[in-house]
Amino acid sequence: MNKKIIIAIDGFSSTGKSTIAKLLAEKYNYIYVDTGAMYRAVTLYAMNNNFVSKNHLDEKGLLLNLKNISLSFKFNKDLGYAEMFLNRKNVEKEIRTLEVSQLVSKVAAISDVRKKLVAEQKIMGKDKGIVMDGRDIGTVVFPEAELKLFMIASADKRATRRYKELLDRGDKVSFKDVLFNVEERDRLDSTRKDSPLIKADNAIEFDNSDMGIEEQFDRICALVDREIA
Repeated sequence: MNKKIIIAIDGFSSTGKSTIAKLLAEKYNYIYVDTGAMYRAVTLYAMNNNFVSKNHLDEKGLLLNLKNISLSFKFNKDLGYAEMFLNRKNVEKEIRTLEVSQLVSKVAAISDVRKKLVAEQKIMGKDKGIVMDGRDIGTVVFPEAELKLFMIASADKRATRRYKELLDRGDKVSFKDVLFNVEERDRLDSTRKDSPLIKADNAIEFDNSDMGIEEQFDRICALVDREIA
């Protein structure tokens, strides 16, 4: 019987981390956790309660209300993946907007927010058999993960992917705004003091600027198979 492992997928925004993670979870019957959705949900809560906006961050107010934030994932069999629930409400669509994307790095940089979510993430992976993607999975959440991947791609390619996703959802956005958001999140995520986005020493780097999903998936599955055999 193959052993269960932890698969940690880190990398920049719009590098397809979630897509690969979902496919791996389905193939190996693992639990999939999108940690970015958790930070987005806290950001949505902060937006709805006037704790954060483009030119404003009430860190103290948000921290006083952290105890009122309940996050959970519920599997949607029709979609084939788990959706994000904030205080028992499905917010999967709301957290994917450009507005949330523009503010999530601000909220994710708050140490006490990270401590709360990292603690929850560690509990989720205590029995292994999990695929988790984010910014600090291989460095902070699961430094002991058996397989660590670090996804990269050019900012232009990532912005093009994200722009198409938003248009397909019916959102009215400009490519210029999406590209700026991608580059700004790169800067904020990589330079924050607490758990910056960096490649773990033993992570395998994947530049998928010119690589299709199928090729990535096949290469990564070979790594997983080698690890669990």
